[in-house]
Amino acid sequence: MTTSAEEPSLHIGFDVSRTKAVLRSPEPYRGDLIRLAARFPGAGLRGRLSLELSLDDFLVGIDVLADWPFPESVVWADELSALVGEVLDDADQAEQRIQAPSPAPAWDDSAVAVALGITWRAGLTEFQRRDIAQLLALQHGANFSVPGAGKTRVGLAVYAAMRERDAVRQLLVVSPKSAYESWLTESELCFQEPPLTAVMGKNPDFRAEILIVNYERLDKSLASLASWLRGAPSMIILDEAHRMKLGAQGTYGSACMALGPLSRRRLILTGTPAPNGARDLENLLSFVWPGHGRRVVTQAVAGGDLAHASSVLRPLFTRTTKSELGLPPFETRIRRLQMPDLHREVYDALVGRFTSRAEASRADFDALGKAMLRLLMAATSPALLVEGGSRYEPLAYRVPPLDVPQDESLYSLMRSLPAHELSPKYKEALNIVATNASLGRKTLVWTTFVRSITTMQKLFAGYQPAVVHGGTPDREEQIRRFREDPDCHVLLSNPATLGEGISLHHVCHDAVYVDRDFMAGRFLQSLDRIHRLGLAPDTQTRVTVLAVEGTIDEVVAMRLEEKLEFMGRILDDPSVQQLADLEDEPSGSAGMDMADVRALLRHVDAVAAH
Repeated sequence: MTTSAEEPSLHIGFDVSRTKAVLRSPEPYRGDLIRLAARFPGAGLRGRLSLELSLDDFLVGIDVLADWPFPESVVWADELSALVGEVLDDADQAEQRIQAPSPAPAWDDSAVAVALGITWRAGLTEFQRRDIAQLLALQHGANFSVPGAGKTRVGLAVYAAMRERDAVRQLLVVSPKSAYESWLTESELCFQEPPLTAVMGKNPDFRAEILIVNYERLDKSLASLASWLRGAPSMIILDEAHRMKLGAQGTYGSACMALGPLSRRRLILTGTPAPNGARDLENLLSFVWPGHGRRVVTQAVAGGDLAHASSVLRPLFTRTTKSELGLPPFETRIRRLQMPDLHREVYDALVGRFTSRAEASRADFDALGKAMLRLLMAATSPALLVEGGSRYEPLAYRVPPLDVPQDESLYSLMRSLPAHELSPKYKEALNIVATNASLGRKTLVWTTFVRSITTMQKLFAGYQPAVVHGGTPDREEQIRRFREDPDCHVLLSNPATLGEGISLHHVCHDAVYVDRDFMAGRFLQSLDRIHRLGLAPDTQTRVTVLAVEGTIDEVVAMRLEEKLEFMGRILDDPSVQQLADLEDEPSGSAGMDMADVRALLRHVDAVAAH
């Protein structure tokens, strides 16, 4: 990089926040600047004579600068010049690692102790030592281990080793709020003299050695966090890093990408690194190696050979699998259900297949729309589409149901559907909960929709369900009751609320999915609530997915299968691939008529009365 005492034709430096690159030219070079902007990815002219772009986009397209027609009069700001040099060196090291991968050395306890220094006091498992060895062999890295493998402790160990080398002196942890307790507790347990660890409030605590901040706060705190990172050589850890999988296209991702290059060491932690395919992995590794990670993934998967892609990418991350942790296997089943006739007629009308009776209400059905979430609701019960008195109001099912009046419009019948038919999904879930309860087993029932939760809360009343959703005021009490009360046989929740940050595997070994959306990562995370480290070797964990034939459920199942197959193969993890191929299981309630349902509900009521 050259400089000139004359007026520069191009000046390259940071913006005020130190999170973007700004390129400026005098008026005579304006045309050259416009041509340069056209070649840079994601660039935008800021005024007549300056060009602004994210650090990642700048680093991705940095080769474009070689075509600037006046290289001898380009001036770099010292801080950005040093940062670009470091990042390019890091990328070269990663490239060498891929071209000539070598296994991480087998470190014993004494070697680990030397690397971590005398201030480290926490014990480490064989897998944690292996992961630490591989991550320390890289300048930056990724830990894609499953929950329970101790990623938090591994992250702190890498920081301790870097601090022992005097390469860094402070650590920024970006994590969900649900993980705060783990980081605060582990920082106390891992060090002889625990570092000052603080959760960020309105502003960073500049006294803190370890600063913890959540993803939601990043965007509004960019400038202050950039200042904190520049205060001393720093390391950044992204915990549950899949939250920034959208990369520069998302609010969380763009903030992480802006802060990443300001650190000396970058580490990402997530058990679900590619929930939607290669693009997610590109964005995660772009944070680890700005300007390089995206290209590495794109090239690795371009040929479609995922086994090859896995071998190419394997040197850049570490992963401890469930089988390596010694977890017992789990059973995964899908039960395909049939819709009752009226339910089917309403669903078909919603997707544009109209019977003669439905034609009269065509405008009403068209007005409801065909958005994915609405079709997921309709596959469970179209009555969920009808606005209730509140967002929590349950569907009022009538047992036995009323006969279907033939002279009523289909749209009005949809509104009164609970009076005429019981949703096959609720019936199936009730049957599973009842069967498990008779065997002394608790059941975790997942559904996307709050009104599904409250509806099942009413239907399953005899099993004294615990209920957790976004509006639950006593979440901890509900979870405590499910764990400790022998009469509480079922927990009803949605993955968006309870999919992370909680362990239920000591009391519950059965999960039922009334519905699933297209988010493979959320599906995997929610499964890990009951299948994680600490299970007895003979534990039988059973996962049952409910899907109504001829509905969006089948589309969701197909897409999740594709996503889980990709992630399982790219991570070389058979347990993830197993979830991509659910085994068909007959419906347990297929032979139940309404009299059977009434008898079951009477039994439920009788049990509840005692």
